[in-house]
Amino acid sequence: MPVEQLRIDRWLWAARFFKTRSLAADAVAGGLVHVGGERAKASRAVRVGDEVELVVGRVRRTVIVRGVAERRGPASEAVLLYEETPESVAARELLAAQSREAAQSVVRGEGRPTKRDRRRMEAAKRPRRVDGG
Repeated sequence: MPVEQLRIDRWLWAARFFKTRSLAADAVAGGLVHVGGERAKASRAVRVGDEVELVVGRVRRTVIVRGVAERRGPASEAVLLYEETPESVAARELLAAQSREAAQSVVRGEGRPTKRDRRRMEAAKRPRRVDGG
């Protein structure tokens, strides 16, 4: 017997947006999940065709429910449970590009100084004697 509706926290877990069902329930309780534009409660049932907006980390996604699965399956089956809107995909790709640019702009040192480098730095810090001794 195919399932026609499922609790939002179970669906989010089955669609692999969250690693555990408790993380999905926490996101719903924290107001990070909206169904049909309204804040969802964990017991809210989702059906095929519902629009779900969720925030996972820094990423905001908007998806359309395309299927309901009572059990969590492999990722190849999980992607069949939803369809991400084009606007959501574009926003996610823009955020990823900005993150890549920010990571590239970080200036990194050459690591820990060698023993020789440390001795030179210490020598440069020491005051020089002018009396020749």
